[in-house]
Amino acid sequence: MRLNKKAVASTPQPDTIGKKDLTVNRRTTRRYESSVSWNERGGADEHGHFVRSFLSIWQNECPLMLQARVYTPQSRSVKAYNRNDTRQMIHTWKLSTPPEEVHFPDESSLDAIARQLPDGWYTTFRTFDKGARVIGLSAHLRRLPHADASLLRRSLNHLLDHFRPSEARIRVMETRAGEFYVSIEPLKLLPREVYEQGVKVETTTLQRLDPRIKSTTFISASDKERRHIAIGGIFEALLVKNGRILEGMTSNFFYLIDGVLHTARCDILLGVTRTMVIRAARGRGVEVRYRALKLDQLSHLDEAFITSSSRGIVPVVQIDNVRVGQGRVGEVARRLMTVYEEDVLKHAEMI
Repeated sequence: MRLNKKAVASTPQPDTIGKKDLTVNRRTTRRYESSVSWNERGGADEHGHFVRSFLSIWQNECPLMLQARVYTPQSRSVKAYNRNDTRQMIHTWKLSTPPEEVHFPDESSLDAIARQLPDGWYTTFRTFDKGARVIGLSAHLRRLPHADASLLRRSLNHLLDHFRPSEARIRVMETRAGEFYVSIEPLKLLPREVYEQGVKVETTTLQRLDPRIKSTTFISASDKERRHIAIGGIFEALLVKNGRILEGMTSNFFYLIDGVLHTARCDILLGVTRTMVIRAARGRGVEVRYRALKLDQLSHLDEAFITSSSRGIVPVVQIDNVRVGQGRVGEVARRLMTVYEEDVLKHAEMI
């Protein structure tokens, strides 16, 4: 493989958009294809990044197609990576014609990326059926005030080609200036024991300014709480208002008392998975009522679980220091998890 040194030296500095240090790879970015390889000792580490230098990869002789991109986010450099190795990487694009891949100082998570963009709205979901379908995609896209749904679907289809046939987790963001961004990462499924043993959650007085809107300002506002529960080994924080549990910080909340399934209806985000679970429960003869849980009712719970698009139904066995029911996954939660898995492709929309 031969790199054009002149091209590398003349690569223009990337434009800056949005907040400080956000960089864009322009179409002037030089791309080079080569037949180079890497052996086991020189392969990818556990984070999916190459641990050998570009030059040492360049010198190998066994064939493996790599794509080298030349760009200058902070200083002039040459980066090479396997374009098909997306196992541990988050990629973000600004939607334009064509989409422009953007890079951030902190790309450790979807939330980290959202915090570095201007304020706006967002929605997050996962794919099914080898990256071809999404549950409630139309409802997800309606959360973005000025979205062109057909254009977004076409863009998602194109960008997901980098990840297929693996499943992916996607966040679509609209800034208040009307710019759209898409972040995609390989889907990391929760460990099986989360669903078999349940999780611990805690309550917080943190509130959304407008519960019906998924605003990126809440991601920044809740950062301290997110760090707190991560340190404490807590799975989720439940938002409490006027002594009642409304929803999770990133999920909807359900609880069972005397065979009746309850969930809040007011002052919450009406989640896509929440709607699907309500329909599934009623379709299997489970009575569902809309009522937020009072904190003084915690000791009376038979079961509890939370729902979200990326995680499905996650059983809750402890809230604060109070054990839920017998402290194990309840029968209704198990039934609904089974139904959810069986029905998921029936209700998933083609992208």
